[in-house]
Amino acid sequence: MKLRHLLLLPLLVATVALSGCGLWNKIFKHGENVQPPKPLAEFTPSVQVEELWSTRIGDGSGRSGIRLQPMFADGKLYLISTDGKIEALDAATGKEVWEQSTRTGSGIWPFKHKKPGPDARYAGGPTVLGNLLVVGTLDGHVYGMDAASGKQLWSATVDAEVVSSPAIDAGMVFVRTNSGYVYAFDANSGERKWLYDQANVPLLSLRGNGPLLAAHGVVMFGSDDGNVVSLRSDTGAIQWKVPITKGLGRTDIQKLNDADDALQLDGSILYATAYHGELTAIDATQGQIAWSRPFSSYVGVGVADKQLVGVDDDSLVWAFSRDGGGDLWKQDALQYHWLTAPAIQGQYAVVGGVEGYVHWLDLSDGKLAARMRLSKDAIRARPVVNGDTVYVEDVKGHVAAYRISGSVGQ
Repeated sequence: MKLRHLLLLPLLVATVALSGCGLWNKIFKHGENVQPPKPLAEFTPSVQVEELWSTRIGDGSGRSGIRLQPMFADGKLYLISTDGKIEALDAATGKEVWEQSTRTGSGIWPFKHKKPGPDARYAGGPTVLGNLLVVGTLDGHVYGMDAASGKQLWSATVDAEVVSSPAIDAGMVFVRTNSGYVYAFDANSGERKWLYDQANVPLLSLRGNGPLLAAHGVVMFGSDDGNVVSLRSDTGAIQWKVPITKGLGRTDIQKLNDADDALQLDGSILYATAYHGELTAIDATQGQIAWSRPFSSYVGVGVADKQLVGVDDDSLVWAFSRDGGGDLWKQDALQYHWLTAPAIQGQYAVVGGVEGYVHWLDLSDGKLAARMRLSKDAIRARPVVNGDTVYVEDVKGHVAAYRISGSVGQ
């Protein structure tokens, strides 16, 4: 396996047994092994896309490798950055509704010079439900805030960094840490209700965790060891565990088999992918596999009416039948652009890439339909769709709203 797969986001993280910068630096000194993005070919757009507004939130994810994603709720767009900024915007205009910036100097940046940093290095979330906004930090904190003002309502401490979005459901907040724990907190008070320990986090895994998915009395997630797990939301007890990768290979790198992609729940069917694994459709009520097919991905799939759209580990975009996973089309024009997970916007799949471009693909045949450029910086997080508008954020905190305004020629 070529090192390009480990360098793309950057994804690789070493745990305590591989701590420090040794392995990281060893890999990054071999940058010549990274496959460059395929040159973008010219094409005639078939759909009109316009930029509505653009702004910036702090330094974005900085050098953390986190996929920071905006959160749309009740006409607002919520944004965070790892340098301690959190704000709410009017989603239609991009104008600031409120903003909070926390810099107490108690945090320490885990980089070469270890300079003082912000106390609230926001990295997990934001997640909003009703009047509650929840966010986690790289310092192992979880904050419950008033979504209307940003005022802190409660705080809790966890064992490690929180780099994926918490989930809120049925009066509970669920938080996953990078060490393999899942916490449940009371949504009103922040009181801890239970703790789940994954127990066997591999020594080597991809950077980050997929967000928790909480619904219908269960909490579901993909694990670092290639399983999809369902927990009872009231007690944290395991409902079921389904392996979606076999972890085959001779070396530790070849055995990477994270199932950390964002799960997609459609009715009672859960769609999951794994690096070096399968695209799997699971009956979420019973934990039974409906179907599976080989498909290695580190980002997950988008769910359209009659198909699934996925990005593989070479950034080839595929469409599969929702009934059995059969191939529908493949698009290789964006190979090695290290694309985000696809978002579905009407009849189009939307992805961002390493060079700051946003691409729209026609769901009927996979052909490129439109392209816009947010910045020259990488886009790592799945675009966020609300109606005819899509919101995109890059690693430096640049954010823009784009609207599909009609077909070309209309």
